Amino acid sequence: MKRKTLVIIIAAFTLIVVLLLAALALSYKYGFELFPKAKTFQHGEVLFADNFSDPKTGWDTWGDEHGSKVVYQNSGLRILVNLEQFDYWSRPGLNYQDVQIEVDAAKVGGPNDNDFGVICRYQNQDNFYALLVSSDGYYGVLKVKDGVYSMVGSETMRYSEAIHKGDANNHLRADCVSNGLILWANGEKLVVVRDGDFVEGDVGVIAGTNEAIGVDIFFDNFVVYNP
Repeated sequence: MKRKTLVIIIAAFTLIVVLLLAALALSYKYGFELFPKAKTFQHGEVLFADNFSDPKTGWDTWGDEHGSKVVYQNSGLRILVNLEQFDYWSRPGLNYQDVQIEVDAAKVGGPNDNDFGVICRYQNQDNFYALLVSSDGYYGVLKVKDGVYSMVGSETMRYSEAIHKGDANNHLRADCVSNGLILWANGEKLVVVRDGDFVEGDVGVIAGTNEAIGVDIFFDNFVVYNP
């Protein structure tokens, strides 16, 4: 019985070797890689882009009984928040480590005392970074860890003339590279902070209220680059 089992094992091993050699020969002849290397990205290469013209690109959408909603609309992504001290966000369901994210964002309704911006390294609803501005000219980097909200690098959001006020469009950029988190608005660097709690995760957009409800933000031209 043992002798028969050994013969079977040797025959199976020989077959595997023959098949492997045949596959190698075919890969050489036809120019494909039998064991392809992991793809590497060049500096500035686009990893993901969405102008939200197709409502089937996979971003989170929903609505609630208060009229709050996240929807594809007019070739953009709209976030309307009708609860006090509340944030809504949406993600395409991706995973990256180091990224440069850019998006256009405009207030289409509600108070200027709001917050909106870009999410990176999203683990789940209780763990992520958000790089934010407001329609009255403030900015900051938010960390949500184990459901606890805190600002990184300052206790409160700070003011900048670089942020377009009111209903104007803002072109936002967020660099999440190594342990550095950098926020830009309209081509001007606003803040650089460091935090190493999250090293990878999803990307997305976010909008929220303070005391007044009705924050209504329209996002377009979302692009993720290799930094």
